[in-house]
Amino acid sequence: MTNFVPTPSVPAPDIVRCAYMEIVVTDLAKSREFYVDVLGLHVTEEDENTIYLRSLEEFIHHNLVLRQGPIAAVAAFAYRVKSPAEVDAAEAYYKELGCRTERRKEGFTKGIGDSVRVEDPLGFPYEFFYETEHVERLTQRYDLYSAGELVRLDHFNQVTPDVPRGRAYLEDLGFRVSEDIKDSDGVTYAAWMHRKQTVHDTALTGGNGPRMHHVAFATHEKHNIIQICDKMRPCASATGSNGPRPAPVSNAFYLYILDPDGHRIEIYTQDYYTGDPDNPTITWDVHDNQRRDWWGNPVVPSWYTEASLVLDLDGNPQPVIVREEKSEMAVTVGAEPSPTPAR
Repeated sequence: MTNFVPTPSVPAPDIVRCAYMEIVVTDLAKSREFYVDVLGLHVTEEDENTIYLRSLEEFIHHNLVLRQGPIAAVAAFAYRVKSPAEVDAAEAYYKELGCRTERRKEGFTKGIGDSVRVEDPLGFPYEFFYETEHVERLTQRYDLYSAGELVRLDHFNQVTPDVPRGRAYLEDLGFRVSEDIKDSDGVTYAAWMHRKQTVHDTALTGGNGPRMHHVAFATHEKHNIIQICDKMRPCASATGSNGPRPAPVSNAFYLYILDPDGHRIEIYTQDYYTGDPDNPTITWDVHDNQRRDWWGNPVVPSWYTEASLVLDLDGNPQPVIVREEKSEMAVTVGAEPSPTPAR
């Protein structure tokens, strides 16, 4: 039976949006080639151990941090909050939950000020911040535009063995559910949850976790994604591309790519507005084969099994817990995934 996370008596922090992810890579030069030369993210600054990247429309210091390290993993899922006081609120909220927290007035990365990182109840490293260095928003730098331009960070996707528990915890944190996948037995396989007025800032995918399924960047149009496919086609086998294809869930058009360390990146476009207070939740039947691909193509089994490790606040990989409920992969391809995660 699911043991739900208790609701603290103190207010939850007021979260604006997903803001950046910090990932550890094992070969910084190869990662730079992938994220800058292939995907076209813009370098804010870099040194011998770290690269700070941002998308075209971003005005905060970065959306993605690449940090050289011994194990490919995710160090932080970072959210911007509404004011400096909300960083205090986040620290108090997670302390009452009994979670480990660490506060740094100077920030954990360049370009970010006072912030708190936590090991959340699901085992993920979350960060909350308000203070940030503003940089040039590149929307009118037409000399920098590429045909496959990534315009913003759109969302995270987290793998957790207990989606209902994670959903209840994130709803207490102020997230709202836009879509989910269930079956007639009441098993929940996935949930899409948002703070900004789009389909999601993060999603919960049922599986062995805690792990990071993917981080997603948005383009303006479908043709931008097609151009990325054309650009990377000579190295497609190395990057492990999947797609492009239309997704009924979120109503978007997407492409999945693996970076040199196997971190999954989604390129994503054209979802829908969710800002009304009575925006309805769309529930998909797990047996509906069009829930993942409107064209009816099967999802590759690795989509369900492969994901990135996440780190605790000491930089050590969090233990991966096996999902006990039925898996979406078993429904889709007729076989349960191995209980031992690929990474």
